[in-house]
Amino acid sequence: MTKYGSIKSYDSGKGSGTIAPERGGEVLNFGKSDLQQEASTPKSGQRFSYERKQVDGGMVSATNLRQQEQAVRQDGKQRDQAEKQQG
Repeated sequence: MTKYGSIKSYDSGKGSGTIAPERGGEVLNFGKSDLQQEASTPKSGQRFSYERKQVDGGMVSATNLRQQEQAVRQDGKQRDQAEKQQG
């Protein structure tokens, strides 16, 4: 199931980062290979869709990250059409 979150951090030297889920919960780790647009470097605060996967040791990480286009609502808050689909 697709989730949405914002990049919390990304270290291009290590090729890894973290994403904070929009609906709360634990911050998840991801690697450069988990990015669908590997050529672009994610920046803090950017909105991405992702899927969760269980990795070695039972930990959960993010995979299949895709950057989402953001639209600005009239009240100035950022929102995306895909948010409506998330329910």
